[in-house]
Amino acid sequence: MDFIPYLNFLSRWLLFLAVAYKTTKTREKRWGLITTALLINALDVESYILTPLGVSIKSGAYDVAAKIPNFLIAGLLVWGSIQLKKERSEFKDVTILGIFVVAAYIWLFLLASEFFDRFEHSFTIKSLFPSFAFGASFIYLGYTLRSYVISKKTLEELFPIGLILLGALNLTYPFTRNIQAIAPAMFLLAAIFRLMAAVGALKFAIYPAAIFAKPKEQMPSKIRGTFMFKSKEELKKAIPNFFDQNVIMITRELPKDKVPENMLVYWLTKMEEDTIKADGKIYPISPTRIDVLLHLLTKNLESGYNAVYIDGFEYLMIENGFDIVIKFLLDLKDRVLNKGDVITLIIDPRILTDKQMALLEREFGKGR
Repeated sequence: MDFIPYLNFLSRWLLFLAVAYKTTKTREKRWGLITTALLINALDVESYILTPLGVSIKSGAYDVAAKIPNFLIAGLLVWGSIQLKKERSEFKDVTILGIFVVAAYIWLFLLASEFFDRFEHSFTIKSLFPSFAFGASFIYLGYTLRSYVISKKTLEELFPIGLILLGALNLTYPFTRNIQAIAPAMFLLAAIFRLMAAVGALKFAIYPAAIFAKPKEQMPSKIRGTFMFKSKEELKKAIPNFFDQNVIMITRELPKDKVPENMLVYWLTKMEEDTIKADGKIYPISPTRIDVLLHLLTKNLESGYNAVYIDGFEYLMIENGFDIVIKFLLDLKDRVLNKGDVITLIIDPRILTDKQMALLEREFGKGR
């Protein structure tokens, strides 16, 4: 199995490059954390840098040096996963990470001593905590991606599934690494699982799953331009025929009544995104997937929808920050106006500063 090292090299770098592309595209710190972890994993300093240079690690330092990447990768992956899941870390998250860092710090010093050498299976014991942290972090990232980020029942699912399998495989490392009969097969499985994750990550980063539903009936735009109101009721009074168009609604509130044939609803929620209501017109989407939402809206506008209604601004701002949301709105506004369509924003001015409100009024018109 001489090809296994090359397959491992290829799979590590493909996975890193896919996530790095996502980071470059979104410029989000959470993807930056995950990318950094995968870069450390892909570098594999000993195998791909030191050995080709003819440099070897001192025997006394090897136990410590070999485990440092496990702890670094685990910490970065867990931190990035928390950011994907919650956007902002809570005190308990910081506490758990703090405990982990202290435990890793102590473990490294124990590795540098003769503490573990007194045990019969010292390699297994030395590897237990680092391997558990490394494997568990990949499992946690995979779970987070599958539950909060990745669209279900698509090729993208290979991304989290591959990471979960890779993490589970690494949990066995302390027990299987020195069993010559199965060690090569375990390394081959690791490469296969990374390739699975890389394929899913490439699909997710370059061409995420989209909803290209078309309106039942094509109709010309009756209203054009940008509008901003304090409530849906004010919109209906000012523009009574607004909802007679083919409308895309982005909302925090789940519609209670049946969605009309001329309307498509994106429900901003962190529920699993493959939950589609019986009428097939309501699509849950995480508020943190703002780049994917813009992609979906662009395709929907191209398919015949000609009006965009947004009443989830506050929730989007809480999850992403004002600067990211205003960038999203301005980009969406340009795409809507370029087609000669209409976009309406419902917002409570009390949640914004005077400067933020002035910016929205300049771009969307004064609230009515």
